[in-house]
Amino acid sequence: MACKLDGPRSLLPLQSAGLAAAAALAAYWRDSPRLLALCLLVGLLFAAWQWRGHARLLRQAALPHMEPPPPQLARQAIHPPEIRLEHAPVALFRLSGEQAEPLNARARKLAAPGNSCDAAALYRQLQEQDGERRWIRFETERGVERALASASSLVIEGRPERLLALLPLESELEAETLRAWQQLVHVLTHEIMNSLTPVASLSRSAAGMLDETAALPDGLRQELELAFAAISRRADSLADFVASYRSLSALPEPAPEIVRIAELFERLQALTAPSWKSRGGQAVFSVEPPTLELKADGGQLEQALINLIKNAYEATAPQSEARLAVSASLARGGRLRLEVSDNGPGVPEDKIEQIFTPFYSTKAKGRGIGLALVRQLVNGNGGTVRYARSVSGGARLILTF
Repeated sequence: MACKLDGPRSLLPLQSAGLAAAAALAAYWRDSPRLLALCLLVGLLFAAWQWRGHARLLRQAALPHMEPPPPQLARQAIHPPEIRLEHAPVALFRLSGEQAEPLNARARKLAAPGNSCDAAALYRQLQEQDGERRWIRFETERGVERALASASSLVIEGRPERLLALLPLESELEAETLRAWQQLVHVLTHEIMNSLTPVASLSRSAAGMLDETAALPDGLRQELELAFAAISRRADSLADFVASYRSLSALPEPAPEIVRIAELFERLQALTAPSWKSRGGQAVFSVEPPTLELKADGGQLEQALINLIKNAYEATAPQSEARLAVSASLARGGRLRLEVSDNGPGVPEDKIEQIFTPFYSTKAKGRGIGLALVRQLVNGNGGTVRYARSVSGGARLILTF
């Protein structure tokens, strides 16, 4: 007959019987030291077994009786709604009265040091957000960022609140805008060049035909020669202008290599510092730490920095003590940060969003290609370029890789 033992409580009679049997045998074999020692050893084993059983009973009595949760509740305990909210792909804020509270990891990261330069200013913008979608701009360590904000009103426990979702889209917008401009520039330059080439050729041919024609009056001949020469010059000038924009849509693919930033800055300093010094200015290059490296196309990165330095040189021309500062450092998250700043007039607030747009220039004779080319070179090497406001004035551009 099988006997089912229900835990340590069902073993107590067996343990007690074992102790009693060991005691009886010890009394019977008291005249034999060896058998007496064996009985004592067996008794000690049964006593230890019984003590362990009592200890388990005491522990079970101290714990409350709990039924295992059903599988559905167990799954909810492992994946509660709060975890889904914490890892939502948008930054969520709760707006209550005059307070803005981050609700998930994205929101806390966005307002933390290393991202937003002024969390209080960002919160003020969020407080002004109504139920409609709109774009907001805020300052970060990488420069000015744009984000799409949308709010909805709700009532929780009788208290009105607003839930706001903020989706930073600066990098995505920049990439899409750049692709659109590349396609547009490619089409425009192709069509314009196809029309300019025959115009320039026909004007030169017509000028040559005048030399073979002797029946024209001198006054008419001079006017025709002047007109054909003007057409030819303007066609050549326009062709050169269009060819400069063709570089925006015909850049070679980057050839990545290990670029030592300290060596790159040495070359740039040797190339540009003398011109700043000759007019009483100063160009300072710094790398911290000196061992910083970047995997990128060295030639394209150097060209981008030269364009930025050239813009700073032209912008600081009226300054009596022009200053240029080019620095490299590690930003939060281990990203490489290159910064080019000057003490010129800077960029007006209402023109910051247009400075990287092709054909747009704040200079009287500018073609609007320098910063557009910089952005394309930097983006092609996996980085971003932003304009950042400078507390001390001047322009400040930040490249992040």
